[in-house]
Amino acid sequence: MSSSNQRSLTLLLTACGVSGLAAVSLGALGAHALRDTLLVRNTLDSWHTAANYQLAHAIAALAVLLFARQQPAGAKLARRIATLWLVGGLLFSGSIYALALGGPRLLGPVTPLGGLAFMAGWIGVIVLAIKPNPATPSATS
Repeated sequence: MSSSNQRSLTLLLTACGVSGLAAVSLGALGAHALRDTLLVRNTLDSWHTAANYQLAHAIAALAVLLFARQQPAGAKLARRIATLWLVGGLLFSGSIYALALGGPRLLGPVTPLGGLAFMAGWIGVIVLAIKPNPATPSATS
């Protein structure tokens, strides 16, 4: 793996850690310190949805990046998938967190953009799964 690819992988793995930490921290914050505020605003369920999606995609990004370490042929696509999921977490969950606390309504259209990034990442996983691996001998050899 080139040093540029290694730096990219290190940066993305770090971002996974930050995203996972943020999801757990914000989930706990919503369940405890912000609970009454979120209940009054009727946004507690939205807050939990944001935290769950962020955590699920941080873990998924971590898994696909660990795959990239083992399968260099798919590493570029795996890094793109992880990037989509991390950006999706920022857009989807970040906009929901802000809206749940009374942030500007103009953030509303950002949420589906994050959802599209999540979906694009999952499409990438499908492509990664069915894409032939050049390192694997074909069945006809």
